[in-house]
Formats: sequence, structure tokens, C-alpha cells
Amino acid sequence: MLYFDFHHHNSNTDFGIYNLKFNDELPKTYFSAGIHPDSISEDLEQKFDWLERMALLENCVAIGECGLDARYENADLQKHVFEKQIMLANEVQKPLIIHCVKSFPAIIEICRNAAVRVVIHGFNKRKTIGDELLEKQFMLSFGKSLMYNVNLQAFFKAMPPNRFFIETDSADIEIEKLYRKAAELRNITIEELNLQIPENLKSINLPFQNG
Repeated sequence: MLYFDFHHHNSNTDFGIYNLKFNDELPKTYFSAGIHPDSISEDLEQKFDWLERMALLENCVAIGECGLDARYENADLQKHVFEKQIMLANEVQKPLIIHCVKSFPAIIEICRNAAVRVVIHGFNKRKTIGDELLEKQFMLSFGKSLMYNVNLQAFFKAMPPNRFFIETDSADIEIEKLYRKAAELRNITIEELNLQIPENLKSINLPFQNG
């Protein structure tokens, strides 16, 4: 059985969305491309030229990861770069994969300008934030924190079945292990979960099959 890894950094993973970084070798599989908050530097024009080229490729299925990260002090520049990537996603009509650290109010406000579906990757925050994101029509992708964060598990267990994805991100964990935990939390079989994920992908215009 194949398990779709919504956001990963392993170029050897065939079934999922590889997070392509600036000037990385192009994968043969599906990928997303974006300018991460930690990659904002003086060569932005070159990076935007690269991103615009990547966004037009058929196997580029999403823009990101991009977003805001309060650990860095260039908040205004981050916002500018993020807004430009939203405009690009709108232009090419590909969903956004969002990185967010301590910036959810700003993310929610800025994403009002998104004309595509928006997915918060690696979601591991409290229920009140999750509920607000769901209310604002965001989708959420869950990673390794789902294995041990009890509060996150309770939120995931009760959330709508059509609003989530599963990912490894950069964690050293097998995607199957995350699927098994997610199925256990929702009291469904892993086969049922593996049928739900392609339906969720279709809702963001990514019509993958589960193999």
C-alpha cells in the first residue's frame, strides 16, 4: 500500500510532494517550490525568477513552503515576499503550502487575498488556533507531533475528515507509521484513511490516486 506524504524533504520518496529548495536538482516526482522565510536574502530577484519558472512546470503542484516566521527579525520583508508568492499561486492556480511560526493572525489576514486553497503544513498548535483556521477554510497537514502531542491528537480526532493531510516533513519517521497513528486516533482502518486522503487532495485540485 502506498501512503501519500503531503510535504517531505526526501528526494527518494515517490508518492507525495517534495519540498524543492532554490537551485536544487529538479525531481522527477511531484514537488512544491517556494521561498521559505529562512531563505529571504539579498538575491531575492534571482529567487523569484527561479520560482516563477518552477511554478509553470507540470510536476510543480503547489507553491511553498512559504509564509511567516516570528523567529526572524525581517517581518516586513517576509510579508512582502509572502504576498508575492500568494499572487503567483493565484496566477498559476496552484495551492499554497504554508510555514507559520508564531504568526497565525498575520497569516490568516494575508491569506484573505489567496484565490487558491491554503494548507498549513506541520500543524501542531492548540485547538483554538486549529478551529479558527478551519473556520477560515484552511486545510491542515499533520506530522510527527501527532505521535505524542495529546492535545493535538484530541483536536485531530474530532476535526472534519475532509480537511487534513499527513506528512513527514524533515522528520526521521516512516509515513506509514503516521498513517497508522492517524487511523487509530480517528477509529478507522488504515485502508479507510488511505481512501480519504486522495479525496482531500482532489479538493485542492490535486487529483492523485493512492496506487
